[in-house]
Amino acid sequence: MAATRLELNLMRLLSRCEALAAERRDPEEWRLEKYVAALEDMLRELKKQSSKPAPELLNEYSRKVDFLKGLLEAEKLSSSTEKALANQFLAPGRTPTTAKERTPATKTVHLQTKARCTGQMRSELLGTDPLAINDSEELNIRSGSKGLQSDEKQSAVELDAVLQHHQDMQEKLAEEMLSLARSLKNNTLAAQNVIKQDNQTLSHSLRMADQNFEKLKDESDRLEQHTKKSVNWLLWIMLIVVCFIFISMILFIRIFPKLK
Repeated sequence: MAATRLELNLMRLLSRCEALAAERRDPEEWRLEKYVAALEDMLRELKKQSSKPAPELLNEYSRKVDFLKGLLEAEKLSSSTEKALANQFLAPGRTPTTAKERTPATKTVHLQTKARCTGQMRSELLGTDPLAINDSEELNIRSGSKGLQSDEKQSAVELDAVLQHHQDMQEKLAEEMLSLARSLKNNTLAAQNVIKQDNQTLSHSLRMADQNFEKLKDESDRLEQHTKKSVNWLLWIMLIVVCFIFISMILFIRIFPKLK
């Protein structure tokens, strides 16, 4: 999405404020404070627009405006210790405002302000000239900012190495996961075969149990029939024996009369 006119004006004014904040200003300097107030108004208007930028870009604008506002409030403090403590809590921007910047200008301003506060605290303790200390600190910071380009290149190389290391680790992890998946598949197939064999053995055992039950039932029926037949024959034999004895007694009585 193309930047609107209001956003372009905000970026120009923000870049101007960052440049003013980086310079050494007189205590009576009033432009930066007015510019920051105008930035707050423009930022509020930008948030109300329908074609407003992405939320991440709006958060970055708000972060930089809050940094400049906090910087002005810290400069109004009387003690150098309070100024240094207030600067510690300031959060500079994460991205450059313009395409010409290598590093965020607010980050450079933050470093310069911290160095200035540190120099003032050192001058109060040692009783030296704070202007000379501040100048030397700012020169060190400017030279450090020039060396950021080489640091960025080195950081890019280190980042590539870290990314390559992570990629190697991911490939190694993927291979381990693939081997684990294969092992799990083999174990699953082996368990499936064992379960299949167990099911076959169980089915065979059930069939054998059914066959034995049928045989046992047949044998029980035969035994019951045999028992019934045995009882019938024994009954008939006893009846015959009783009848024979009864007839024999009658004949005996007839043949041998009672003696007088």
